[in-house]
Amino acid sequence: MAQNRALPADADTLAGLLRAWRGRLLPKDVGLESYGRRRTAGLRREELAQLAGVSVDYVMRLEQGRSRTPSAQIVTALARALQLDRTETDVFYRAAGLAPPGAGAVSHHIPPGVHRMLVRMSDLPLAVFAADWTLLHSTPLWRALFGAPSVLSDPSQNLIVQTFVENSIVDIATAHGGPDAFERALVADLRRTAVALSGDMRFQAFVAQVRGQSPRFAVLWDEGRAAAHQSMVKTVHSPVVGDITLDCDVVTVPDSDIKLVVYSATERSPDAQKLDFLRVGAVRAQIQAGR
Repeated sequence: MAQNRALPADADTLAGLLRAWRGRLLPKDVGLESYGRRRTAGLRREELAQLAGVSVDYVMRLEQGRSRTPSAQIVTALARALQLDRTETDVFYRAAGLAPPGAGAVSHHIPPGVHRMLVRMSDLPLAVFAADWTLLHSTPLWRALFGAPSVLSDPSQNLIVQTFVENSIVDIATAHGGPDAFERALVADLRRTAVALSGDMRFQAFVAQVRGQSPRFAVLWDEGRAAAHQSMVKTVHSPVVGDITLDCDVVTVPDSDIKLVVYSATERSPDAQKLDFLRVGAVRAQIQAGR
């Protein structure tokens, strides 16, 4: 995909901004443990690299002004890791010589307030999706529950594609009321998004592609139903703990089209105990991965 480099890159500004933004975050702000003595305040380069899914060497080259033209994907990943707000993200894009994402387009920007919520709710099975149902973030317990990779490992995960093109969701979770209820809710939510993003050609192309690949999606899309996907009870088919029935709630962030999806179980129920078992395993896996 071609880069929109309508602006001249400013490596010095880019380098200074990265150092300043990295310096204002503490490890606890991003859900990391602090270790060793720190010569300066803020995140270490390796911590920022870990959060953004890039190499430490690349972060160093950006901060030293030796790399001048990061891709939009890299800028988005770094902005997300640095918890930049929308205005700062636009500044970051311009310093990299990129036109900022325009209004009326699918945004992958996670607001700083949502980042803080994610840190505080990291022990829940919770994920963040863009308006087109592209996965932007998932907690360790979400990944343990669904056997899913992290966004850093696979940034292309999209619930619409998984449901209608890959047909993989039915093997992972079953909505109460049947797959039809879930599919209709998902398409109606996407149809609602299409109204707000009618000028986003990339989004329109995405819908056209899925329609061409999935007759089922095409039928539901052509029904024209539009409604926000809010809540549903689902049974998740876990290879570790077996079937586990959970409430699934979807919340759209105010002044944003970002969606928070969180699963929960009735307190002290057998399903809650299964979730606790997965939580312990997720924490252990996260500790081992950090070694």
